[in-house]
Amino acid sequence: MAEKHGKKRNMGNGNIIKEEITEGGKRKRPEKRSLCPVSKQCGGCQYLDMPYQEQLKLKQRQVQQLLGTFGKVYPIVGMENPFHYRNKVHAVFGWKKGEPISGVYQEGTHKLIPVEQCQIEDEKADEIIRTIRGMLKSFKIRTYDEDKGYGLLRHVLVRKGFATGEIMVVLVTASPVFPSRNNFIKALLKAHPEITTVIQNINGRETSMVLGEREQILYGQGYIEDELCGCRFRISSQSFYQVNPVQTEKLYAKAIELAGLTGQEIVLDAYCGIGTIGILASRQAKQVIGVERNQEAVRDAIRNAKGNHISNIRFYCNDATQFMQQMAAEGANVDVVLMDPPRTGSTEEFIQAVMSVRAKRVVYVSCGPETLARDLKVFRRLGYETQGVWVYDMFPAVRHVETVALLTRKAR
Repeated sequence: MAEKHGKKRNMGNGNIIKEEITEGGKRKRPEKRSLCPVSKQCGGCQYLDMPYQEQLKLKQRQVQQLLGTFGKVYPIVGMENPFHYRNKVHAVFGWKKGEPISGVYQEGTHKLIPVEQCQIEDEKADEIIRTIRGMLKSFKIRTYDEDKGYGLLRHVLVRKGFATGEIMVVLVTASPVFPSRNNFIKALLKAHPEITTVIQNINGRETSMVLGEREQILYGQGYIEDELCGCRFRISSQSFYQVNPVQTEKLYAKAIELAGLTGQEIVLDAYCGIGTIGILASRQAKQVIGVERNQEAVRDAIRNAKGNHISNIRFYCNDATQFMQQMAAEGANVDVVLMDPPRTGSTEEFIQAVMSVRAKRVVYVSCGPETLARDLKVFRRLGYETQGVWVYDMFPAVRHVETVALLTRKAR
């Protein structure tokens, strides 16, 4: 029997090649090592170890299969650097063997997986979270134990302005009582002077929701600002803001282009959030109406319009479906509907309301191709044709993908 021994050699790109040497020569057998040591446990980055071009091809095929029957699916737009793109980072805090830990819940469970550094999160945000974790024992701050209902720190949320560099840190606590709070914040700012605001969010409920309803500003203004497509936006702790600003600029620019605005249109921005798409559209429209159920987001949207000197946009805190139904009852119409619903998609009632205000064009931004396919079927049944679907890789290494579809009302 031939003598056999082996050694390992690093081949780069996260791969280790184990060389098995026999009398007959050398045989190589690749042993893949993940770019992230906890990727299998975490489950958040399903495609992390797949070459990026292969990720793009896979996502393109998936979107084509789901949406190709509705209209042309255009080639996916990827990133030049598909790492560390998330400008919003959330860490769960816990305790293990006498030491504080921070990380994420394993997908589909409540098991906390410690994470030191994530390949898709902003590196500075990860560094700040590690600093906070390292400060807890010296300040005698215990992390919250859900089973016992004991402890203080539950989560840390970090948001960073991509263009401005402004950084918000949100400390989510189970109680408003925060021992040595001032000294804790002073030490955090000494370690990270780049932080521009710190907020304490109080969440004492037994809930899977990260943020509670009560907040107090511990440092700074209580919000950050960022720039997108030439406009400046104010972002509070609970505001929706796309997590990948590089790709968001491309996506929103396409959405505005597809709206086909000439300066004469009345535009309804449903699910408007802090007003990003609506404010961008207002520069080319006659009038924009933004509708959003989150009151804090509406307040930010109003401030954002004023800050960008936009006078032809109005925001309403309301349910978009009910708002359009009321408009239709009063005999009002709109020319274009911009919609960017959550991953669960829209509803048949909403789509019927779009029809009731006689929108000629609908620009549908979606982060869930499956729910988009479901909704496009309803649009088609109610007299709207899909003119095309444009695909953007907003989430490299993750199975999700962002799309924007253009629909036009059939002539009758």
